[in-house]
Amino acid sequence: MESKVHIAKELMLKFAEKTGLTSNMPPRRYLWTDSFAVCNFLALYTFSEDSEWLDLALKLVDQVHNVLGRHRGDDGRSGWISGLSDDEAKEHPTIGGLRIGKKLPERRPDEPLDWNLEWDRDGQYYHYLTKWMHALNKVSIVTGNGKYRRWALELAKKIHWAFTYTLPDGRRKMYWKMSIDLTRPLVESMGQHDPLDGYVTYNEIQATMKNEILEENLEPEIKDIYGMIGGEADWATEDPLGIGELLSIAYRIAELIHLGYWNETELLTRVLRSAYLSLEVYGGIGFINLPSWQRLAFREFGLSIGLKSLMKLSKLVEINEKLSGIEDLKSIVKLLSQYTPIAEKIERFWMTEEAKRSRFWREHQDINEVMLATSLIPNGYMGVYIQRDV
Repeated sequence: MESKVHIAKELMLKFAEKTGLTSNMPPRRYLWTDSFAVCNFLALYTFSEDSEWLDLALKLVDQVHNVLGRHRGDDGRSGWISGLSDDEAKEHPTIGGLRIGKKLPERRPDEPLDWNLEWDRDGQYYHYLTKWMHALNKVSIVTGNGKYRRWALELAKKIHWAFTYTLPDGRRKMYWKMSIDLTRPLVESMGQHDPLDGYVTYNEIQATMKNEILEENLEPEIKDIYGMIGGEADWATEDPLGIGELLSIAYRIAELIHLGYWNETELLTRVLRSAYLSLEVYGGIGFINLPSWQRLAFREFGLSIGLKSLMKLSKLVEINEKLSGIEDLKSIVKLLSQYTPIAEKIERFWMTEEAKRSRFWREHQDINEVMLATSLIPNGYMGVYIQRDV
């Protein structure tokens, strides 16, 4: 296990240097990757109590806000995307949302949608923003500084009402991608797991602010988004990353139950059933025997991280009376547990030099290396609190 921590340290130090966090290189910030990186730095700090890792986490938070909280250099606009002055924005850096950090500028209002280009265009993604809320909440817990949780709360409140809308029949829905200024949708479809992710993330923030006195809370947003995860929601997927996200979300639900915050056992069982259906019926592990040039490492690391979360979840089911008494839950966890060895197979495959010579590895190297580190030391990302066991 110590070797895994050593590899994760090397990966994260390399990431910090080459993306401009600890070097003079221009900052290369990308919200998804940076969210996992913050959690990794916090994990390494928790394991070692070496303040260098905490300093890197806090420095990365500030750099993300200063880069992705502002308009792009090739945009006609300048300053903070929230429209606040520098002094105000330093106090509320997330209140206008955060850019994705894609290479190309966002699509103009008069440009038609081109899917081949849209994947590389900037804007705001809901599921990236929830990852950042999760990371900020972790920073607040580790440091004891409530400002990071306040920033997570302000981000949640802003983007929730910007991304959601009402259909003519009264149903509430959510856009997948919005413009940088949050005034227009860039992709109108709804992410399959976005409402579920948002519901759990909002509650995670709410659960950990119980002892704080804040002017606002997330109760309106929680109530609204809960209506989007009704019984008809279909979460089964063929995507390894999506399956891993379901498993990671399941652990977060279970941990909040274990902490006594709520009793969402039915939701937990639904999420786990969707993950099992994804693996068993849709063949979500068909990639495992493919060559590297037909695989995307970061999507597989999402699954390995989820499977590591499942291992933690199975332990919670054993020790928590509410969970251990639910036979359906214990049964589905047992069925899912047969897939946990795949996590090690994914890690071993992508740590070979042959696999790293793949064009797809090189094209996504930052996100691949950071998520590999997360898979090796998942405690920073998993759940609400960071456990000291490696």
